[in-house]
Amino acid sequence: MHIYKRPYLMPIMGLLLGVAIVIGVTALKSDAGLRPSDSHVVFLFDGGKRQTLDTQAHTVGELVKRLPLNLIPQDVVEPSADTTIVQDNFRINVYRARPVTVVDNGVKSVAITAQKSPRVVAQEAGVSVFPEDNAAFAQGNIKNNTLGEEVVIDRATPITFGLYGTDITLRTRSHTVGDLLKEKQVKLTKDDTLTPSVDTPITPGMQVTVVRNGIQVTTVEEQIAPSTQYVDDPSLSLGATAVRQAGVPGRKAVTYQTVTENGAVTSKTAVQQTVIADAVPQIIARGVVVYVNGDHTSMMAAAGISAGDYGYADYIVSHESGWRTTAMNASGAYGLCQALPGSKMASAGGDWGSNPITQLRWCAGYARDRFGGWWAAYNYWTIHANW
Repeated sequence: MHIYKRPYLMPIMGLLLGVAIVIGVTALKSDAGLRPSDSHVVFLFDGGKRQTLDTQAHTVGELVKRLPLNLIPQDVVEPSADTTIVQDNFRINVYRARPVTVVDNGVKSVAITAQKSPRVVAQEAGVSVFPEDNAAFAQGNIKNNTLGEEVVIDRATPITFGLYGTDITLRTRSHTVGDLLKEKQVKLTKDDTLTPSVDTPITPGMQVTVVRNGIQVTTVEEQIAPSTQYVDDPSLSLGATAVRQAGVPGRKAVTYQTVTENGAVTSKTAVQQTVIADAVPQIIARGVVVYVNGDHTSMMAAAGISAGDYGYADYIVSHESGWRTTAMNASGAYGLCQALPGSKMASAGGDWGSNPITQLRWCAGYARDRFGGWWAAYNYWTIHANW
Protein backbone atom coordinates (compact mmCIF):
# COMPACT_ATOMS: atom_id res chain seq x y z
CA MET A 1 0.00 0.00 0.00
CA HIS A 2 1.44 3.40 -0.96
CA ILE A 3 2.32 5.86 1.77
CA TYR A 4 0.43 8.74 0.15
CA LYS A 5 -2.74 6.77 0.84
CA ARG A 6 -1.86 6.83 4.57
CA PRO A 7 -0.88 10.51 5.13
CA TYR A 8 -0.92 10.09 8.94
CA LEU A 9 2.22 7.88 8.64
CA MET A 10 4.39 10.80 7.53
CA PRO A 11 4.44 12.65 10.90
CA ILE A 12 5.07 9.36 12.75
CA MET A 13 8.00 8.47 10.50
CA GLY A 14 9.40 11.99 10.88
CA LEU A 15 9.19 11.69 14.64
CA LEU A 16 10.97 8.33 14.61
CA LEU A 17 13.67 9.71 12.31
CA GLY A 18 14.21 12.67 14.63
CA VAL A 19 14.58 10.40 17.65
CA ALA A 20 17.11 8.28 15.75
CA ILE A 21 19.15 11.37 14.84
CA VAL A 22 19.19 12.61 18.45
CA ILE A 23 20.35 9.20 19.69
CA GLY A 24 23.05 9.07 17.04
CA VAL A 25 24.36 12.54 17.80
CA THR A 26 24.39 11.81 21.53
CA ALA A 27 26.33 8.61 20.94
CA LEU A 28 29.02 10.59 19.13
CA LYS A 29 29.58 12.95 22.03
CA SER A 30 32.42 12.53 24.50
CA ASP A 31 32.22 9.78 27.09
CA ALA A 32 31.59 12.31 29.85
CA GLY A 33 28.04 12.87 28.65
CA LEU A 34 27.13 9.18 28.65
CA ARG A 35 29.05 7.72 31.52
CA PRO A 36 27.39 7.04 34.87
CA SER A 37 28.46 9.38 37.67
CA ASP A 38 30.54 6.62 39.30
CA SER A 39 32.36 5.69 36.07
CA HIS A 40 35.99 6.63 35.46
CA VAL A 41 38.45 6.56 32.59
CA VAL A 42 41.41 4.30 33.36
CA PHE A 43 44.67 4.00 31.43
CA LEU A 44 45.93 0.42 31.57
CA PHE A 45 49.58 -0.02 30.58
CA ASP A 46 50.50 -3.60 29.74
CA GLY A 47 53.77 -4.42 28.02
CA GLY A 48 54.25 -0.80 27.02
CA LYS A 49 50.86 -0.59 25.29
CA ARG A 50 48.16 1.69 26.62
CA GLN A 51 44.52 0.67 26.74
CA THR A 52 41.82 3.21 27.65
CA LEU A 53 38.97 1.79 29.69
CA ASP A 54 35.70 3.23 30.97
CA THR A 55 34.90 1.42 34.19
CA GLN A 56 32.64 1.48 37.23
CA ALA A 57 35.04 -0.73 39.18
CA HIS A 58 35.64 0.65 42.65
CA THR A 59 39.18 -0.70 43.12
CA VAL A 60 42.15 -1.79 41.03
CA GLY A 61 41.57 -5.42 42.03
CA GLU A 62 37.92 -5.28 41.03
CA LEU A 63 38.82 -3.97 37.57
CA VAL A 64 41.63 -6.48 37.04
CA LYS A 65 39.26 -9.36 37.81
CA ARG A 66 36.94 -8.16 35.03
CA LEU A 67 39.66 -8.06 32.37
CA PRO A 68 41.06 -10.97 30.33
CA LEU A 69 44.67 -10.21 31.33
CA ASN A 70 45.72 -13.86 31.76
CA LEU A 71 47.96 -13.01 34.69
CA ILE A 72 50.31 -15.55 36.25
CA PRO A 73 51.24 -15.43 39.95
CA GLN A 74 54.62 -13.85 39.20
CA ASP A 75 53.09 -10.88 37.31
CA VAL A 76 52.78 -7.60 39.21
CA VAL A 77 49.95 -5.06 39.03
CA GLU A 78 50.51 -1.55 40.41
CA PRO A 79 49.07 0.12 42.37
CA SER A 80 47.84 -2.54 44.80
CA ALA A 81 44.51 -4.31 44.39
CA ASP A 82 42.86 -2.39 47.25
CA THR A 83 43.64 1.03 45.75
CA THR A 84 40.41 2.90 45.03
CA ILE A 85 39.67 4.44 41.63
CA VAL A 86 38.09 7.85 42.18
CA GLN A 87 39.53 9.97 39.37
CA ASP A 88 39.59 9.98 35.59
CA ASN A 89 42.78 9.07 33.71
CA PHE A 90 43.83 6.81 36.58
CA ARG A 91 46.93 4.78 35.67
CA ILE A 92 47.31 1.03 36.23
CA ASN A 93 50.52 -0.76 35.26
CA VAL A 94 50.87 -4.46 34.52
CA TYR A 95 54.42 -5.78 34.71
CA ARG A 96 54.85 -9.19 33.11
CA ALA A 97 57.22 -11.71 34.65
CA ARG A 98 60.42 -12.41 32.75
CA PRO A 99 63.36 -14.76 33.39
CA VAL A 100 66.22 -13.16 35.33
CA THR A 101 69.49 -14.96 36.08
CA VAL A 102 70.90 -14.36 39.56
CA VAL A 103 74.71 -14.67 39.61
CA ASP A 104 76.18 -15.29 43.07
CA ASN A 105 79.96 -15.89 43.05
CA GLY A 106 79.64 -17.87 39.83
CA VAL A 107 76.58 -19.83 40.97
CA LYS A 108 73.55 -19.09 38.79
CA SER A 109 69.86 -19.32 39.65
CA VAL A 110 66.90 -18.28 37.54
CA ALA A 111 63.78 -16.47 38.74
CA ILE A 112 60.61 -15.85 36.75
CA THR A 113 59.73 -12.44 38.14
CA ALA A 114 58.30 -9.01 37.45
CA GLN A 115 59.97 -7.39 40.45
CA LYS A 116 61.99 -4.18 40.09
CA SER A 117 64.18 -4.53 43.18
CA PRO A 118 67.32 -6.66 42.62
CA ARG A 119 67.17 -7.88 46.22
CA VAL A 120 63.59 -9.05 45.79
CA VAL A 121 64.49 -10.79 42.50
CA ALA A 122 67.31 -12.65 44.26
CA GLN A 123 64.97 -13.71 47.06
CA GLU A 124 62.47 -15.02 44.51
CA ALA A 125 65.30 -17.10 43.01
CA GLY A 126 65.90 -18.62 46.45
CA VAL A 127 69.11 -16.66 47.06
CA SER A 128 69.53 -15.06 50.50
CA VAL A 129 70.90 -11.53 50.35
CA PHE A 130 72.25 -9.97 53.54
CA PRO A 131 71.93 -6.23 54.18
CA GLU A 132 75.67 -5.66 53.67
CA ASP A 133 75.67 -7.50 50.32
CA ASN A 134 75.24 -5.50 47.13
CA ALA A 135 72.76 -6.57 44.46
CA ALA A 136 72.38 -4.85 41.10
CA PHE A 137 70.77 -5.43 37.71
CA ALA A 138 73.09 -6.05 34.77
CA GLN A 139 72.87 -7.20 31.18
CA GLY A 140 73.74 -10.83 30.51
CA ASN A 141 77.11 -11.43 28.87
CA ILE A 142 79.23 -14.12 27.27
CA LYS A 143 81.56 -14.25 30.28
CA ASN A 144 78.70 -15.38 32.53
CA ASN A 145 77.19 -17.45 29.70
CA THR A 146 73.82 -15.79 30.25
CA LEU A 147 71.37 -14.00 28.00
CA GLY A 148 68.87 -11.35 28.98
CA GLU A 149 68.76 -9.71 32.38
CA GLU A 150 70.95 -10.56 35.37
CA VAL A 151 71.11 -9.72 39.05
CA VAL A 152 74.71 -9.83 40.24
CA ILE A 153 75.39 -10.38 43.95
CA ASP A 154 78.54 -8.86 45.44
CA ARG A 155 78.99 -10.49 48.85
CA ALA A 156 80.30 -8.82 51.99
CA THR A 157 82.96 -10.66 54.03
CA PRO A 158 81.69 -12.75 56.98
CA ILE A 159 83.74 -12.58 60.22
CA THR A 160 83.34 -13.30 63.94
CA PHE A 161 83.45 -10.24 66.17
CA GLY A 162 84.08 -10.88 69.85
CA LEU A 163 82.69 -7.86 71.68
CA TYR A 164 83.31 -7.84 75.41
CA GLY A 165 82.92 -11.59 75.74
CA THR A 166 80.05 -12.02 73.26
CA ASP A 167 80.81 -13.52 69.83
CA ILE A 168 78.80 -11.99 66.99
CA THR A 169 78.73 -13.21 63.40
CA LEU A 170 78.58 -10.23 61.06
CA ARG A 171 79.40 -9.21 57.50
CA THR A 172 81.49 -6.28 56.41
CA ARG A 173 82.68 -4.45 53.32
CA SER A 174 85.71 -3.06 55.16
CA HIS A 175 89.24 -3.93 54.08
CA THR A 176 91.03 -3.61 57.44
CA VAL A 177 90.21 -4.07 61.12
CA GLY A 178 90.44 -0.31 61.60
CA ASP A 179 87.91 0.27 58.80
CA LEU A 180 85.67 -2.37 60.42
CA LEU A 181 85.63 -0.48 63.72
CA LYS A 182 84.59 2.71 61.89
CA GLU A 183 81.93 0.91 59.85
CA LYS A 184 80.40 -0.72 62.93
CA GLN A 185 80.80 2.44 65.04
CA VAL A 186 82.98 0.76 67.67
CA LYS A 187 84.84 3.36 69.78
CA LEU A 188 87.71 1.99 71.83
CA THR A 189 88.67 3.40 75.23
CA LYS A 190 91.93 3.16 77.17
CA ASP A 191 90.54 0.12 78.99
CA ASP A 192 89.90 -1.81 75.74
CA THR A 193 92.22 -4.29 74.05
CA LEU A 194 91.83 -4.99 70.30
CA THR A 195 93.03 -8.16 68.59
CA PRO A 196 94.33 -8.17 65.85
CA SER A 197 95.72 -4.66 65.17
CA VAL A 198 93.84 -1.99 63.22
CA ASP A 199 95.96 -2.41 60.07
CA THR A 200 95.25 -6.15 59.74
CA PRO A 201 93.45 -7.01 56.44
CA ILE A 202 89.95 -8.45 56.72
CA THR A 203 89.69 -12.08 55.57
CA PRO A 204 86.67 -14.41 55.48
CA GLY A 205 85.98 -16.15 58.80
CA MET A 206 88.59 -14.22 60.80
CA GLN A 207 88.15 -13.42 64.52
CA VAL A 208 88.28 -9.81 65.75
CA THR A 209 88.11 -9.33 69.52
CA VAL A 210 87.57 -6.35 71.81
CA VAL A 211 87.85 -6.88 75.59
CA ARG A 212 87.60 -4.44 78.47
CA ASN A 213 89.67 -5.06 81.56
CA GLY A 214 88.64 -4.46 85.16
CA ILE A 215 85.02 -3.41 84.42
CA GLN A 216 81.93 -5.60 84.24
CA VAL A 217 80.19 -5.30 80.87
CA THR A 218 77.38 -7.19 79.14
CA THR A 219 76.34 -7.16 75.50
CA VAL A 220 72.76 -7.71 74.28
CA GLU A 221 71.27 -7.73 70.79
CA GLU A 222 68.53 -5.27 69.83
CA GLN A 223 66.59 -4.45 66.65
CA ILE A 224 67.10 -1.48 64.34
CA ALA A 225 63.82 -0.28 62.82
CA PRO A 226 63.91 -0.04 59.00
CA SER A 227 63.47 3.36 57.40
CA THR A 228 61.03 4.15 54.59
CA GLN A 229 62.30 5.62 51.35
CA TYR A 230 59.97 7.22 48.79
CA VAL A 231 60.78 7.42 45.10
CA ASP A 232 58.72 9.44 42.62
CA ASP A 233 57.35 7.27 39.80
CA PRO A 234 56.06 8.92 36.60
CA SER A 235 54.16 5.74 35.67
CA LEU A 236 51.70 6.07 38.60
CA SER A 237 48.91 8.57 39.20
CA LEU A 238 49.25 11.18 41.93
CA GLY A 239 48.35 9.59 45.25
CA ALA A 240 48.90 6.00 44.09
CA THR A 241 51.68 4.03 45.77
CA ALA A 242 53.40 0.69 45.25
CA VAL A 243 55.76 -1.13 47.62
CA ARG A 244 58.88 -2.05 45.63
CA GLN A 245 60.88 -3.46 48.53
CA ALA A 246 59.74 -4.58 51.97
CA GLY A 247 61.68 -3.23 54.94
CA VAL A 248 63.69 -5.64 57.10
CA PRO A 249 64.78 -4.74 60.67
CA GLY A 250 68.51 -4.55 61.32
CA ARG A 251 70.37 -5.77 64.39
CA LYS A 252 72.75 -4.06 66.76
CA ALA A 253 74.79 -5.17 69.76
CA VAL A 254 74.47 -2.81 72.72
CA THR A 255 77.14 -3.06 75.42
CA TYR A 256 76.18 -2.01 78.95
CA GLN A 257 78.56 -1.24 81.77
CA THR A 258 77.06 -2.19 85.12
CA VAL A 259 77.92 -1.31 88.69
CA THR A 260 76.80 -3.60 91.50
CA GLU A 261 76.64 -3.23 95.26
CA ASN A 262 75.91 -6.20 97.52
CA GLY A 263 74.96 -8.23 94.45
CA ALA A 264 72.42 -5.68 93.21
CA VAL A 265 72.85 -3.57 90.07
CA THR A 266 72.93 0.10 91.04
CA SER A 267 73.64 1.57 87.60
CA LYS A 268 73.62 0.41 83.99
CA THR A 269 75.07 2.57 81.23
CA ALA A 270 75.20 1.91 77.49
CA VAL A 271 78.83 2.38 76.48
CA GLN A 272 78.86 0.90 72.97
CA GLN A 273 76.44 0.28 70.10
CA THR A 274 77.67 -1.88 67.26
CA VAL A 275 75.67 -2.46 64.07
CA ILE A 276 75.56 -6.20 63.36
CA ALA A 277 73.31 -6.00 60.30
CA ASP A 278 71.99 -2.86 58.66
CA ALA A 279 68.26 -2.45 58.37
CA VAL A 280 66.94 -2.85 54.81
CA PRO A 281 64.74 0.15 54.00
CA GLN A 282 61.19 -0.15 52.73
CA ILE A 283 61.02 1.41 49.27
CA ILE A 284 57.69 2.89 48.19
CA ALA A 285 57.06 4.25 44.71
CA ARG A 286 54.82 7.32 44.78
CA GLY A 287 52.83 8.48 41.76
CA VAL A 288 53.31 11.97 40.35
CA VAL A 289 51.14 12.03 37.21
CA VAL A 290 48.38 14.64 37.50
CA TYR A 291 45.20 14.79 35.46
CA VAL A 292 42.40 17.16 36.41
CA ASN A 293 38.98 17.16 34.76
CA GLY A 294 38.34 20.39 32.84
CA ASP A 295 35.18 21.20 34.83
CA HIS A 296 37.08 20.76 38.10
CA THR A 297 39.84 23.04 36.81
CA SER A 298 37.32 25.78 36.04
CA MET A 299 35.76 25.56 39.49
CA MET A 300 39.13 25.63 41.26
CA ALA A 301 40.22 28.62 39.19
CA ALA A 302 36.99 30.46 40.08
CA ALA A 303 37.63 29.69 43.76
CA GLY A 304 41.08 31.27 43.56
CA ILE A 305 43.09 28.05 43.88
CA SER A 306 46.45 28.34 42.12
CA ALA A 307 47.15 26.09 39.13
CA GLY A 308 50.08 24.46 40.92
CA ASP A 309 47.69 23.16 43.57
CA TYR A 310 45.07 21.71 41.22
CA GLY A 311 46.40 18.15 41.43
CA TYR A 312 46.50 18.10 45.23
CA ALA A 313 43.10 19.74 45.63
CA ASP A 314 41.49 17.50 43.01
CA TYR A 315 42.93 14.39 44.69
CA ILE A 316 41.57 15.34 48.12
CA VAL A 317 38.12 16.41 46.89
CA SER A 318 37.80 13.33 44.66
CA HIS A 319 38.52 11.02 47.60
CA GLU A 320 36.49 12.97 50.18
CA SER A 321 33.28 13.54 48.22
CA GLY A 322 33.67 12.49 44.60
CA TRP A 323 33.07 16.17 43.73
CA ARG A 324 29.49 16.03 45.03
CA THR A 325 28.54 19.28 46.76
CA THR A 326 25.82 17.55 48.81
CA ALA A 327 27.91 14.55 49.88
CA MET A 328 27.34 13.69 53.54
CA ASN A 329 28.77 10.88 55.67
CA ALA A 330 27.39 9.20 58.78
CA SER A 331 29.00 11.75 61.12
CA GLY A 332 27.30 14.63 59.33
CA ALA A 333 30.40 15.90 57.49
CA TYR A 334 29.15 17.71 54.39
CA GLY A 335 30.25 19.00 51.01
CA LEU A 336 33.26 18.73 48.75
CA CYS A 337 35.79 18.63 51.60
CA GLN A 338 33.46 17.08 54.20
CA ALA A 339 33.27 20.05 56.58
CA LEU A 340 31.97 19.10 60.03
CA PRO A 341 29.51 20.63 60.52
CA GLY A 342 28.78 21.77 57.00
CA SER A 343 27.60 25.15 58.30
CA LYS A 344 31.26 26.03 58.87
CA MET A 345 31.36 26.87 55.17
CA ALA A 346 28.94 29.77 55.71
CA SER A 347 32.05 31.87 56.35
CA ALA A 348 32.74 31.58 52.60
CA GLY A 349 29.22 32.47 51.45
CA GLY A 350 25.53 32.03 52.15
CA ASP A 351 25.14 29.54 49.29
CA TRP A 352 27.59 27.09 50.92
CA GLY A 353 25.05 24.27 50.81
CA SER A 354 25.09 23.85 47.02
CA ASN A 355 27.65 26.13 45.36
CA PRO A 356 30.91 24.28 44.60
CA ILE A 357 32.84 27.56 44.21
CA THR A 358 31.86 28.67 47.70
CA GLN A 359 32.72 25.30 49.14
CA LEU A 360 36.11 25.30 47.41
CA ARG A 361 36.88 28.78 48.77
CA TRP A 362 36.25 27.45 52.26
CA CYS A 363 38.32 24.32 51.51
CA ALA A 364 41.25 26.46 50.33
CA GLY A 365 41.15 28.53 53.51
CA TYR A 366 41.03 25.41 55.65
CA ALA A 367 43.94 23.82 53.77
CA ARG A 368 45.97 27.01 54.22
CA ASP A 369 45.15 27.70 57.88
CA ARG A 370 45.19 24.10 59.13
CA PHE A 371 48.08 22.64 57.13
CA GLY A 372 49.91 25.49 55.43
CA GLY A 373 48.59 24.84 51.92
CA TRP A 374 47.18 22.22 49.58
CA TRP A 375 50.47 20.33 49.16
CA ALA A 376 50.83 19.96 52.94
CA ALA A 377 47.17 18.95 53.23
CA TYR A 378 47.67 16.27 50.57
CA ASN A 379 50.71 14.87 52.38
CA TYR A 380 48.83 14.83 55.67
CA TRP A 381 45.88 13.09 54.03
CA THR A 382 48.03 10.33 52.56
CA ILE A 383 50.10 9.74 55.73
CA HIS A 384 47.27 9.83 58.29
CA ALA A 385 45.04 7.08 56.94
CA ASN A 386 43.16 9.27 54.45
CA TRP A 387 42.09 11.84 57.02
